[in-house]
Amino acid sequence: MVELKPNERIDELFNTPLKVIQSKDYFAFSLDAVLLANFVYVPIQRGKLIDLCTGNGAIPFILSTRTKGEITGIEIQQEIYDLAERGNRLNGLDRQINFIRDNIKNATHRFGHHQYDVVTCNPPYFKKEQARDQNINEHVAIARHEIHITLEDVITISSSLVKQNGKVALVHRPERLVEMITLMKKVDLEPKRCQFVHPKQGKPANMVLIEAAYKGKPGLKVLPPIHVYDEKGHYTKEVWPSHERV
Repeated sequence: MVELKPNERIDELFNTPLKVIQSKDYFAFSLDAVLLANFVYVPIQRGKLIDLCTGNGAIPFILSTRTKGEITGIEIQQEIYDLAERGNRLNGLDRQINFIRDNIKNATHRFGHHQYDVVTCNPPYFKKEQARDQNINEHVAIARHEIHITLEDVITISSSLVKQNGKVALVHRPERLVEMITLMKKVDLEPKRCQFVHPKQGKPANMVLIEAAYKGKPGLKVLPPIHVYDEKGHYTKEVWPSHERV
């Protein structure tokens, strides 16, 4: 059992046998990370996967239920990287998952060009100038706003890390979908799959999942939308898949 620090707790990781360590002081994982980890194509038996802006490790932990491949997570903030590291030990996944504390801008230099089969990222959603609340927690601000990394940085770095025909998958806000596709096309990432996420039937989408292939052939498939809650306020089957370990 790992030791918890003040304001920390252990939470179940959304319909998996795994746990995450969370803190009231930092930005907690949310449904967008879960949806991305379930959306992206992954090789089952082997391969190399990397998760940028990994936070407390929720995406690598969920990916470990879907693949036996080697998974790396990169997180810039020391305190949140520490949550991921201890969560890794808590889940007994340290032979499969390796967490690195670094700025993702150093990833290509550190790991080399085009070494990964899959790149995932749940990046900051908002531009730096949108951080109007001066009282916002610094750790939360970094997770939510493009203070250390921009969307263009994320997409360019992802392109440099992924192998030919490897997959890059992001979750973001629908209002930035056109920007994402434009940036992807500039760096040889061909959008292949897209899925909109709606809070419930009849409500506008508030998230979008997109997957691109490096130097892939043109052709974008728009998947049926995900509705998070049903009319009774319960999670739908679309967001509550079975997680039998590979």
